[in-house]
Amino acid sequence: MSAVVCVDFGSTFTKAVLVDRTTGELLATASHPTTLPDATGTGDVLDGYDACVAALAEQDPHAVDADVLACSSAGGGLRIAVVGNEELVTAEAGRRVALSSGGKVVLVLHGGLDDTKLAGLRAADPDVVLLVGGTDGGNAEVLEGDARFLADQPWPGPVVVAGNVETQPLVAELLAGSGTPHVLADNVVPRIGVLAPGSARRAIREIFLSHVIGGKHLSSRTDARGRTFTSMVRGATPDVVLTGVELLARGLDDQHRGAGDVVVVDVGGATTDVHSVVELDPEDSGLAREVVATTPVTRTVEGDLGMRWSAVSTVEAAGRDDLHAAAVRRRERPDLLPDSCPDPAAEQDADLDIAAAAVRIALERHAGRSKVVVSPEGRVVERSGKDLREVDLLVGSGGVLRHGGPDAVRRVLAPATGDAFEGGWQLPRDPRVVVDHDYVLAAAGLLAEEHPVAAHRLLGGLRAVGDR
Repeated sequence: MSAVVCVDFGSTFTKAVLVDRTTGELLATASHPTTLPDATGTGDVLDGYDACVAALAEQDPHAVDADVLACSSAGGGLRIAVVGNEELVTAEAGRRVALSSGGKVVLVLHGGLDDTKLAGLRAADPDVVLLVGGTDGGNAEVLEGDARFLADQPWPGPVVVAGNVETQPLVAELLAGSGTPHVLADNVVPRIGVLAPGSARRAIREIFLSHVIGGKHLSSRTDARGRTFTSMVRGATPDVVLTGVELLARGLDDQHRGAGDVVVVDVGGATTDVHSVVELDPEDSGLAREVVATTPVTRTVEGDLGMRWSAVSTVEAAGRDDLHAAAVRRRERPDLLPDSCPDPAAEQDADLDIAAAAVRIALERHAGRSKVVVSPEGRVVERSGKDLREVDLLVGSGGVLRHGGPDAVRRVLAPATGDAFEGGWQLPRDPRVVVDHDYVLAAAGLLAEEHPVAAHRLLGGLRAVGDR
């Protein structure tokens, strides 16, 4: 049997699945708290991985000798700062690209770097700086000035340059002269109204693998077969998951079809992430023209919405004063488990209510809105952002959904679907709703490049969850 272990080194838990890469069959699953080095250097991220492999091997002995593919958000994940020309076009475009690349955007700057902005950049402590600015053949002054400013420091790097391609040779010369590691990518905004994230996403992935993973010093040893942590990791977890979502939505070919338009919402302790793959209708006359175009493949991260560390800001955003005390308990005790509390039923209810609020607000922020406006042609419907109303499949992820049962799915995900919402939010009307119980989206994303058919078959089980 040709088995492979797919591992996600998460910020809280390390999750592993054993997959037959020929058939796509899910053979075993395991998880263990992520083991990060402490202040004294004790501990290694591979300790938790070893525990996962041991648990997999108890279910299937092939896990012991299997190859390994991994992704990681351990140690804070991929932290990206965006530096652009101005706020509404290139800086916003860079922010969207950074999110779709699997990064957590820790800072967005625009208008030209200076000493004050540099201090903010240093305080944000990004793993990668995404330097953007100007359409191709357009304004080059700010991009060149920012590159010169970083070179004069010099900035330790790494930097991904994804701005005006005509000035990139000069930008590369400046950064190379200061010894700043950098990668050139195609412009994220080649012209107004066009967002082209693909090249920059690949460049950020390259930087993540070559500079970031090893730089976090999460591991200093090898596994039983002599493999290092850095050799296992293929990308940042959110980037890998988005690859899995794209495969789920689009499929491979006529024999391996996709599920249609897909939205995935992942509720975590600190953030709620939304991934969507939705085909856009270029003939939709009601869609407002945006300076930065909406893209079919989108990811957003809501850092103030979550089940534990962000519970208080979640209930505040939802206006749920009745949940404030429960949210404070969760912020103060991130390891809180309802079953270990004096009133388990009440704590479980609070968990589901907080999760439902996080899901609804995260989807609203991800989606656009529609409203009636008066134009020279009369009253028309104007839409902004991403229209999720016709989404075919809504996938829920996160421990509260994976372990909560059918009632949790109904209470957490159903309130974010339906025909009409106040405020014109374009949320899914009538999607099929499933849960990624076995955490196969990340595994499929890891398998997609080298074993696409197996990855597609693995996702077939996910699509059948709602029919079981």
